[in-house]
Amino acid sequence: MIDKDILNQVREVFSSITGNYVLLVHAGKNDERGARMHEFADDFVSASPRLRHEDEEDGSFSFDLLKDGKPTGITFRGIPSGHEFSSLLLAILNADGKGKNLPDEMLRKRISRIKGPVSLKTYVSLTCTNCPDVVQALDVLTLLRPDFTHEMVDGAEFKDEVESLDIQGVPSVFANGELLHVGRGDFGTLLGELEDKFGSEEALDEKQTELEYDVLVIGGGPAGASASIYSARKALRTAVVAGRIGGQVNDTTGIENLISVPLTSGRDLSSALRKHMEAYKIDIFDNRVIAEISEADGRKRVRVKGGETFLAKALIIATGASWRKLGVEGESLYLGHGIHFCPHCDGPFYKGRRVAVVGGGNSGIEAAIDLAAVASHVTVVEFLDTLRADKVLLDKAESLPNVEILTSRQTMEVKGDGKSLTALALKDRTTGEIADLEVDGVFVQIGLAPNSDLVSGLLELSPRREVIVDDHCRTSVKGIYAAGDVTNVPFKQIIIAMGEGAKAALSVNEDLIRGVI
Repeated sequence: MIDKDILNQVREVFSSITGNYVLLVHAGKNDERGARMHEFADDFVSASPRLRHEDEEDGSFSFDLLKDGKPTGITFRGIPSGHEFSSLLLAILNADGKGKNLPDEMLRKRISRIKGPVSLKTYVSLTCTNCPDVVQALDVLTLLRPDFTHEMVDGAEFKDEVESLDIQGVPSVFANGELLHVGRGDFGTLLGELEDKFGSEEALDEKQTELEYDVLVIGGGPAGASASIYSARKALRTAVVAGRIGGQVNDTTGIENLISVPLTSGRDLSSALRKHMEAYKIDIFDNRVIAEISEADGRKRVRVKGGETFLAKALIIATGASWRKLGVEGESLYLGHGIHFCPHCDGPFYKGRRVAVVGGGNSGIEAAIDLAAVASHVTVVEFLDTLRADKVLLDKAESLPNVEILTSRQTMEVKGDGKSLTALALKDRTTGEIADLEVDGVFVQIGLAPNSDLVSGLLELSPRREVIVDDHCRTSVKGIYAAGDVTNVPFKQIIIAMGEGAKAALSVNEDLIRGVI
């Protein structure tokens, strides 16, 4: 079942593990499904003498991961192939203490304080590119908390369960039986949601952690990574505080316009950014949720949820942007239940059904082309009277028999029955007529909104809520700089963000030398 070349790679990956691991398989051998799981387990454990599998034939089509004879709390319900294969590999490596990006001391303290016990289930699609991030984050939490359990559930294998829970988007995380999270999410986000839901024990006699730097970069995307590298190269004490390294780039499938790199993926680029940052003396504090940014007497202060405070002479805001929402009545009610942002992740839920894509740019037309392969009908809804996508994409979309394109249409309302989305109310901007477009799902592809809320009361913003910068990336407050998609610099492109990040760092260095800050 597992390709021989992949197994050889797994053997190399597991060559240094020291624990003994058991896949405790709960599946009968006499049915086709159970036989597949046993074949997978047999192949997988052949990759290391430290692995073996045992049987408990209760027919539940799952397996538990044990280390040195004791449960780790991690269960896979279904066969973790596709994108989830890496989740199984990392579960073992992390249990062995050899995984990458394990939580630092401060995050471990936050994890230890969550009020338990907590039983977690994550429903996934094996084609979902965002699901492994969530599965792997919750597996790490479970390994660090004996009273946590986490179960990955392949939604395609448990369709009745998915329907009964009215799951229409993945990953969908349930905590103690209640919905906790839907859609893409990083370690810091999930940790914060667990803290909010279950609460945290108060820390006794623990001092506030304060760390001081010359330059503090907020955000770990292309702009933030570039700013930190250029700052470190100027021998400035530099730290990066971010939700995740790579930022929005992690959610990009193919990148073909990064000059000198004909093709890469968002995940590969994010990994390369981290590797480059780690080559310098840069303190990386990822998986953080920033609570407050302030400035007083020339000192910049950044307070992070969980107890850390960072101080710096210079602050570079590189928080990027997030998917823009429709901002209409009914949208928030149906997020994850009809309203989606990732066609690759949630498109498979709409096989043979009618969907709409709002947005006629490159991302919207690409989404329509992808969805046309699974949906019975795809309607592209564009506000303007012409589409903005590249001609090669338009030609492809127009050649597909089940793709319809509507221009000059304004989305007025998302309608549904209280559980599921049923229609979009669209206004014809030419005639003024409002009519319902009956669909089962909507994929929003209308661009990005700057992540500027944290500095909205501190820095001058444009009408589009972008941070206003001059040609040296300086903002309206001395000693605070900004770079990348959060700013009013035109053309939101990776290569431009990288250049702006470098420019911001060089401006900081220049201003420090001149005594301006």
